[in-house]
Amino acid sequence: MKKLASYVISGISGALTVVIIQHVFFNDKKQSFPGPCSGTPAPVQYTSGAGNLSLLNNDFSTAVEKSINAVVHIRTITEKSNIIYDPFGSWFFGMRPQVQPYIQEGSGSGVIISDNGYIVTNNHVIKNADKIEVTMNDKRRYVAQLVGTDPSTDLAVLKIDEKNLPFIVFGNSDDIKIGEWVLAVGNPFNLYSTVTAGIVSAKGRSIHVIENNPESGTFPIESFIQTDAAVNPGNSGGALVNVNGELIGINTAIASNNGAYQGYAFAIPVNVVKKVVSDIIEYGTVQRAYLGVSIMDIDDNFAKANHIKVLNGVYVHDVLPGGAADESGIQRGDVIIKVNDKSVSKISEFQEQLSKYRPGDKVKITLVRDDKEIQLDVVLKNKHNQLSILKKENNSRMNFAKLGASFEEVSKEEARKLGIDGGVKIVNIEQGKLMAVGVKKNFIITAIDKKKITTMEDLNRALEGKDGNVVLIEGIYPNGIRAYYGFNLQ
Repeated sequence: MKKLASYVISGISGALTVVIIQHVFFNDKKQSFPGPCSGTPAPVQYTSGAGNLSLLNNDFSTAVEKSINAVVHIRTITEKSNIIYDPFGSWFFGMRPQVQPYIQEGSGSGVIISDNGYIVTNNHVIKNADKIEVTMNDKRRYVAQLVGTDPSTDLAVLKIDEKNLPFIVFGNSDDIKIGEWVLAVGNPFNLYSTVTAGIVSAKGRSIHVIENNPESGTFPIESFIQTDAAVNPGNSGGALVNVNGELIGINTAIASNNGAYQGYAFAIPVNVVKKVVSDIIEYGTVQRAYLGVSIMDIDDNFAKANHIKVLNGVYVHDVLPGGAADESGIQRGDVIIKVNDKSVSKISEFQEQLSKYRPGDKVKITLVRDDKEIQLDVVLKNKHNQLSILKKENNSRMNFAKLGASFEEVSKEEARKLGIDGGVKIVNIEQGKLMAVGVKKNFIITAIDKKKITTMEDLNRALEGKDGNVVLIEGIYPNGIRAYYGFNLQ
């Protein structure tokens, strides 16, 4: 499992020691003791646990039965390579750089959400994997296909070819309360089907664990459920369920200074998960809605400086001209306090509520302006400031843009002269990944990651899904000099 900024994790492990205090042992009955000079025993009433059994009777077996068979172990296999370059051997003996392949394995958890094999997990669990294996609680094993990912929420959807599978019913994360019991189900440290218990410690947490990468279009959406249920590496992608066995979150991260559980675990709310999963399955990509505002959290100092009387809300710092907010009448200086009927007191809560909607959806925004509450109907837009649903972007096309070059297939005549079967020539090069590592114009790519490249279609396939991966390019210049380059497509 790979570490993220504040240690990203995969699932849940260990067991939580629940300390039941005071009320278990002392009920409302009074207990008398003899005075220091008394010669006769005073009457004593012994406390009985019977009146407080509800505090001890936290039997979660029903919830476990409903969820444990729908939580799977995920094993990932990633083929990687290192370029070994010996400048001494190259200079004196003409030795070429050697490509040394190796296998990287990872593990995590996933949750079956339909009887026909759809599985949700964390994006960081399966990122860049060449093969994804899923093992059920009953030891059945499958090779999973990646349906789609959403780096902004760190979610991914897989599919296995099976029917009549156990699955977890979605709950409602908006309804959970701080202090209520929850269970974490996953595979920490490859300990299959581990269940731990805890409570909801907080809601709407943003811990800055999801990468902010505008270049790749990743803008983090964090509004985690915080729990003290034990979660450890391997739990990522596992289930956080309520006492009814309903899914209320996907375990994602921990806050820790040693990489293991220290009492602070974080899960993506299931209401966010439902929308993301539905979009990926239906459209191949997440249909994210935008209000068209830049916003700020409000603290006491900011409120006083700007003469704002309300602290629970998000401050509209700016409004995009022609955006959804602008067209509905939202202004700079407004304080948004509700999205539809859901209160929002900070940016993370605002993002969570907005993430449930698609472009074209109408929402009611409640805001405070000049100390008065105002309700406005807003029709949300997509990232291009349009109302339409977006088609899935071609990943290889995006990676072509990162390379900073244009290509054409090498002619048969040139291929024959160079003694190659074919290749793709760089006909123009500008700022990008290729120029950064020293690739020159007219370089002919003959292989990517040891896979032969002879046509533009080969190049397209080779770049598909390589986002974030190290890419190793092999080729030849028109003067016959062979060259090797490696770079990251992050």
